[in-house]
Amino acid sequence: MVKVKRRKKVSKMTRKMKTKLMVMFGIISVALAGLVGRLMYIEYTSGEKYEKKVLSLQSYDSKTIAYQRGDIVDRTGTVLATSVAVYNVILDCSVMTDKEEYIGATIDALVTCFPDLKKEDLQKYATEKKTSKYIVLAKQLTYEQIQPFINLQDKVDEKGKKVNPNIKGVWFETEYIRKYPFNTLAASVIGFTSAGNVGTTGLENYYDDILNGINGRQYGYLNSDNLFEKTVIPATDGYTLVTSIDANIQSIVEEKIKLWNDAYKDNFRIGDGAENIAVVIMNPNTGEILACADYPQCDLNNPRDLTAFYSQEQIAAMTDEDMYNALNEIWQNFAVSYTYEPGSVQKPLTIAGGIETGTVPLDKTYVCDGYEVVGKHTIKCSNNNGHGVETVEKALMDSCNDALMQMSYDIGPSNFLKYQNIFNFGLKTGIDLPGEPQTATLIHTLDKITDVDLATNVFGQNFNCTMMQMASAFSSLINGGNYYQPHVVTKITDASGNTVSSIEPTLLKQTVSTKTSDLLKQYLYSTVSSGTGGVAKVDGYSMGGKTGTAEKQPREDKNYLVSFIGFAPYENPELVIYTVIDTPNSESQPHSNYAQMLTREILREVLPYMNIYPDEEKTGKNEGLDITNNGYYLKEDAPATPEAPEEGSTPATP
Repeated sequence: MVKVKRRKKVSKMTRKMKTKLMVMFGIISVALAGLVGRLMYIEYTSGEKYEKKVLSLQSYDSKTIAYQRGDIVDRTGTVLATSVAVYNVILDCSVMTDKEEYIGATIDALVTCFPDLKKEDLQKYATEKKTSKYIVLAKQLTYEQIQPFINLQDKVDEKGKKVNPNIKGVWFETEYIRKYPFNTLAASVIGFTSAGNVGTTGLENYYDDILNGINGRQYGYLNSDNLFEKTVIPATDGYTLVTSIDANIQSIVEEKIKLWNDAYKDNFRIGDGAENIAVVIMNPNTGEILACADYPQCDLNNPRDLTAFYSQEQIAAMTDEDMYNALNEIWQNFAVSYTYEPGSVQKPLTIAGGIETGTVPLDKTYVCDGYEVVGKHTIKCSNNNGHGVETVEKALMDSCNDALMQMSYDIGPSNFLKYQNIFNFGLKTGIDLPGEPQTATLIHTLDKITDVDLATNVFGQNFNCTMMQMASAFSSLINGGNYYQPHVVTKITDASGNTVSSIEPTLLKQTVSTKTSDLLKQYLYSTVSSGTGGVAKVDGYSMGGKTGTAEKQPREDKNYLVSFIGFAPYENPELVIYTVIDTPNSESQPHSNYAQMLTREILREVLPYMNIYPDEEKTGKNEGLDITNNGYYLKEDAPATPEAPEEGSTPATP
């Protein structure tokens, strides 16, 4: 049987319920009538005021607050790159034209405080662009330039009342421009930025994300008194880079490079004195770069200006490609980006590898007769008459190619290439600067190296490296065998100076034993005190080092790259210096003396500055020598010092 649901009985509305409903309806009606009346009163008395607020809220929804890009400072805190606040003068024409009395007062104030503004232009804005909210009147003014207007606008009388209340609609937009206080100092290391805070070269490029911050926002509207009521999300400024560069050492290096260049220039090339001149000074115990300079250097505050290097006629005649190449030449960091055949600065690394593998016995001697015949090639020594009997140490002191080639037979290609890899040739150093090239294809491999390749590689020809590779390898050779990754930035701090991160020295590998390192230090000391490196010696200081003279490709042009790499003091080296002069402007190029004397003049000032004290008796050697057009300048009553013997490394072309 199906059950049927019964309907509920609908109760009728009682009189009491009807009365309550009518009372509630009456109350609501009265409230609505009161609210409508209040709105009508507000519209009548203050409608314009609230309309302005709504319109202002729409017009002043938000604006960007620019962040400040982080500074770049040297190891002592000297600012090398910074961002300086500048101000754009902005006119809100809709506010200025709100009342007739605002227009005249504001225009008069603007033309009084900013002489470049024309009254007729401002009046034209007032008639033709009444609704414009954002008109840029002037750009990138300093605070000193805008201060007179601010003072005029904010001036009050003795009762605190504004003297010029009708100046309306002008505000100042803050932005930042990059400034380099020392113009050209360390230009290839620091780099520069392009529009929009984009790091273009150097540290500015490598650490672009670290240096840049995050823009803030400002939200708000103008109230009835034209006061800006705002909500602000502040900008996050970029981080600061603390570098290992010492501005004083860098300045000394650059000053001496320019002095050498000017002494040898004769309308040669862009640098005049040589095709390229570069110096790296490194702490061998940490990998920190104390100075890194090449010549010429661009002005970081105007990096696209070529007038210091070319005439107006030459610049006018340049194609776009010519201009690009010329700019790249002054922007590049030679020490990081340029590859070349290093010459005889390679020899101590070759000997170290031979000692480590046991293929170069310390008691073995070699007879130099002035040349070696390798296959069908006759490869000469720097001394065509021969050095005679050479020990391992004396072969380095004399920079004897013949003895090194004889060592190559014992070392063999496998051992030689093994130690090229250990010393990091063919690999990137990992330095924190852009533009480090891949060099794996610039050295030989075991399956392709020939006898002639090996014979010339051992004294630094027929393979390429960078200055940073050589300086890092050499540092490991004289510091006990520790290969540190070269680096420029040592610390990153926030805008308040708090440390965000510290970059500690990175030990990448052990290249040679402490025993071999000590032995090579002794050999290199002898090379400076009694061998081919004597011109580099600073009187009174113990030093070690090695000269280099490499014949450039193409060989038939007979152009040379000369160099010197050294360290001081002898016992506990505190610096390694590597100087390269690429194609000196001289009829007789193949002399490492050019690089040696530049090194000496730099160290004469750098060693005392670093509180490295004289540790040997003075002999008067090199005391009267300086840089001149002829290479040496003899001061009055100074003893003459002969040039070191020519140290060549000129192989036949395979």
